[in-house]
Amino acid sequence: MAPPRGTRPDAAHVPALAVRGLTVAITDRRGDTRAVVDDVDLTVARGEIVALVGESGSGKSLTARAALGLLPERARASGSITVAGTEVVGADEATLRSVRGARAAMVFQEPQTALNPVQTIGTQLRTALGAHESRPARGRRARAEVRRRSIELLRRVELPDPEARLSWYPHQLSGGQKQRVVLALALASEPDVLLADEPTTALDVTVQAEILALVRSLAAGGGTAVLLITHNMGVVADSADRVVVMRAGRVVETGEVHALFAAPKTDYTRTLLASVPRLPAAAPDPVRTAAPIAETTGTDTDTRAGDTPAAVTFEAVTRTYGEFTAVDDVTLTVAPGEVLGIVGESGSGKTTLGRIALGLERPSSGRVLLGGVDPSTVSRRDLASLRRGIALVHQDPAAALDPRWSIARSVAEPLVVHRDATGSLARERALTMLDAVGLPRHFGARRPAELSGGQRQRVALARALVLRPTLVVADEPTSALDVSVQADVLDLFEDLRAEYGFACLFIAHDLAVVHRIADRVAVMRHGRVVEHDDAATVLGAPTHPYTAALVDAVPPPDPVSARTRRTHRIVPATPA
Repeated sequence: MAPPRGTRPDAAHVPALAVRGLTVAITDRRGDTRAVVDDVDLTVARGEIVALVGESGSGKSLTARAALGLLPERARASGSITVAGTEVVGADEATLRSVRGARAAMVFQEPQTALNPVQTIGTQLRTALGAHESRPARGRRARAEVRRRSIELLRRVELPDPEARLSWYPHQLSGGQKQRVVLALALASEPDVLLADEPTTALDVTVQAEILALVRSLAAGGGTAVLLITHNMGVVADSADRVVVMRAGRVVETGEVHALFAAPKTDYTRTLLASVPRLPAAAPDPVRTAAPIAETTGTDTDTRAGDTPAAVTFEAVTRTYGEFTAVDDVTLTVAPGEVLGIVGESGSGKTTLGRIALGLERPSSGRVLLGGVDPSTVSRRDLASLRRGIALVHQDPAAALDPRWSIARSVAEPLVVHRDATGSLARERALTMLDAVGLPRHFGARRPAELSGGQRQRVALARALVLRPTLVVADEPTSALDVSVQADVLDLFEDLRAEYGFACLFIAHDLAVVHRIADRVAVMRHGRVVEHDDAATVLGAPTHPYTAALVDAVPPPDPVSARTRRTHRIVPATPA
């Protein structure tokens, strides 16, 4: 029998989180009810990190939200969930308020949406600290104590210069810094359980490594129980003690992390592990010590394209915004049919370079050639023809597709805009592209909300290729996808590339994905290209300390290798 609600028995004898027979059923507008989480059991002990993995729709996030009583309006939970001994399922609002934040806290995937953009970091921490006080103290001494505790929390999550950061707003912080603030807010009341829902998905590999190290320290040092929801099996291998695998709402396998990776018991788990892209085995590398990073120009001497004009050429391209230089003296080419991977941390200039290729940004100096032609020197009609040969694949297809439009209309839109086809002809060509990306033609009548994430990304590819472009700019096109869905989309990308022969500027922070998909790789830092060569050389035997640091920060999908590499991880020195 579950302990009475509102009680908190001796912490040493009770799991921080215990889920028993949890079922979550959702009733749709027609009155039909279906179970989206079905008879789930799991426990997380104090100081333990349990990874909850599975594809989108498997019930991972709903299981975590049920622990806080934060289910959607039409969802109902049954079974039992105890958080530090307090029963949550069926609890009244007062009991749930005593659990949320105080005993269990959640860290969401996107820190930007979790922070109030019009409040300073100090104000948000002060609110969080006050929310868990039975009677908030007032006066000068109380304010000083809140400030002291806020600084202490920011120090705990290793945010640089915490005293100054209290007066900053979220937009002044990097993605990794915002995630540290979200962690600080979650830790404000010293919760027993931390529910981390994809906390590193949107982060660069080096920042991801720092956040994972912080989560491990919270578990080991503070005794916090962590339920880590992720689709990144490298993250699981690096940080989890145990793994719970979910599929279609049910737990299909549970095991200690080393045993599960070494000998998975179910076909589904084996499929998940087999779908993970991997970096090449590290070659002997003389540059394995921290060293000052010398920036270089991005001169590209690749001549494999022969006399055929490159799909895109950057000649000494620089882009500045006031005193800030986003892209600095970059010279690169992408040959016809070639995939050039662009990697680097946030703020390195990757996306700005892609926007310059698309014509959405103009270089401050230097020039860009499309098929050997400078767009700034041609007529408006010829410019429209050049632009017709370029397409963009967004990171988030849900945001790129109009939710009110049918899939067929969204795919056909480029045809209509460029006056290539209209009416029934445009629709037929759109449906033909759905066939090409492996979607049934009847999906053309659906809306984006009726498709899964992987299906929406297939639609985004169909929309990008419907005009048969010569150059595709793909900006983080698989970062939000589950590993098995990601593998399917990458297979599709390679098939489409072979069929249509387009060149691609592939921008990503997932180095293993880049290694699989790219012919060559350019590594950017502070707007400059610091290393570029063929993908196997750059990612298998990097010669630049910064590239080596990026590669070393990627947790391999193997617990033994991941934990061994922690102790040898490179942290290159920052140049003066």
